[in-house]
Amino acid sequence: MADFEAFFDYIQEISGKLLSEDDKHLLMAHFKPKKLRRRQYFLQEGDVCKYIGFIVKGSARTFTVDEKGHEHILKLSLENWWLADFESFYLLKPSRFNIEALEDLEVLQSTNAQIEEYLKAIPAFSAMASIISQNYTIANQNRVQAAISYTAEERYEDLVKNYPHFLQRFPQNMIASYLGLSPETLSRLKKNSFK
Repeated sequence: MADFEAFFDYIQEISGKLLSEDDKHLLMAHFKPKKLRRRQYFLQEGDVCKYIGFIVKGSARTFTVDEKGHEHILKLSLENWWLADFESFYLLKPSRFNIEALEDLEVLQSTNAQIEEYLKAIPAFSAMASIISQNYTIANQNRVQAAISYTAEERYEDLVKNYPHFLQRFPQNMIASYLGLSPETLSRLKKNSFK
């Protein structure tokens, strides 16, 4: 039950609605706990994303590998964040991405069909999903804007302002990849920010 308490609190906090005991039992019946060890994959490129996962404990990265073998991190994820390739999850297309555990990871996972059931049956879940969808859309729009028009320094400052905890949880080379910078550029920016 402990795995689910943080999940229930999250749903209620985001949605502003209470979960009934029936709602909690329905979620517990269908969200399955899964543990992954560090460096295990939640999803691999080419596979269809059959599950969406809510992170209870740990961290992960969503990344792609280009034809030269360089990794490009699209997303870094921590507790109370969701894991999925949403295009693959909803359209049942092979994923273009990998999702890898960066620390030992505990998730609660569910299928697309079950998510659709919760959206219809649980008002708090439906409200949460709507708010998360809006937040993801805004975050993705801001990330694209930063990628195409911010300087390296502005991208770093934006990360420090909006996700300061990333600097404690993720290695510098991954933060550099996430920002689209070389590790050397990130190191220089960090030094300059302390002056």
